[in-house]
Amino acid sequence: SPVDMNLFPGGFNNLSDEMLPLAIQAAMAAIEKYCADARNLLLIPENHSRNSFYLMNVLRLAGILRQTGLEVRLGSLNPEITQATPLELANGQSLLLEPLIRQENANGSARLGLADFDPCAILLNNDLSAGIPELLQGIDQQVLLPPLHAGWAVRRKSNHFAAFNQVVEDFAQLLHIDPWLINPYFGLCENVNFHERTGEQCMAEQVDLLLGRIRSKYKAYGISEEAFVIVKADAGTYGMGVMSVNDASQVKNLNRKQRNKMAVVKEGLEVSQVLLQEGVPTIEQLEGSSAEPVVYMIDRYVVGGFYRVHQSRSRQESLNAPGMHFVPLPFETSCILPDGKAPPEAAPNRFYAYGVVARLALLAASIELEQTEPGERPSPAQADA
Repeated sequence: SPVDMNLFPGGFNNLSDEMLPLAIQAAMAAIEKYCADARNLLLIPENHSRNSFYLMNVLRLAGILRQTGLEVRLGSLNPEITQATPLELANGQSLLLEPLIRQENANGSARLGLADFDPCAILLNNDLSAGIPELLQGIDQQVLLPPLHAGWAVRRKSNHFAAFNQVVEDFAQLLHIDPWLINPYFGLCENVNFHERTGEQCMAEQVDLLLGRIRSKYKAYGISEEAFVIVKADAGTYGMGVMSVNDASQVKNLNRKQRNKMAVVKEGLEVSQVLLQEGVPTIEQLEGSSAEPVVYMIDRYVVGGFYRVHQSRSRQESLNAPGMHFVPLPFETSCILPDGKAPPEAAPNRFYAYGVVARLALLAASIELEQTEPGERPSPAQADA
């Protein structure tokens, strides 16, 4: 089951080199679709220019895009970047960050670029947790991907999983399977304030409800695992604002340190809505450590993935935490089709299944963004989805 869907991935450097041709091919198809005559592309990364691991991701992503024939340059939203600024990387290579320049037209429209660079397309690798800056607003003459409302200033995980619920229901009917097998239960609590301890009753009730439903499924399928629920901020990323519970009393008895941890996420964004999600045990292991697969896509194509591995986290905890490391998934092919001669648990078939679920999650993301587009009324997230 998918437990997250990141629209601003920061781990392209963790993909195996063998999968790069597929990533380049997928990028070429996407460019042809969105801006067929594109020559210049502007890539806007996150502001944390001291995170060496993230910068290696930017280097890899820019490299993939350049190998499609595009000229790719990096524009920064960081107000401290006022001139072209080289960043030296651990592998001896470097990135050049440049200040963004916005040009307003008399008719009210605007274009975004660099001092001597006018791109057809703009690719955001910045999740906008700090809000949507004025620089990016009203850009209507260039292709901007993902759209601004995909950023965490607007996006909510509960909307995504409500859309995923809809997608999986249809998919499960076609295959005559129980949708629960690939769709974790979830609930939503609003008006939460961890410092003031408001919303605790809602969270406790949702945990109770979810644990009951999970245990019922475990009993029906003969699963001996202990049921648990992941409590996490409805907006935000980087594994912040996440905790695992197996009893409703745990969300009512948080100590000050736990409340502080849950109260804010990236960029100091305060948590006011909480997603409560069925915990999916991490069954895979690498060298005795818990490992969860992460699948990467460009446009609608699966282009590879990796295992997120954590030596000190259990199979019931989020592995997206300090101390994690990454191991490329050994995709031997693009996994477009399963291997009918191999058993279901064989690596090609396992990776094919990961790719299918990733495609369903991507379809759900497209529905989610369509339903939450500014001017459209968002689809309410169902607490009993």
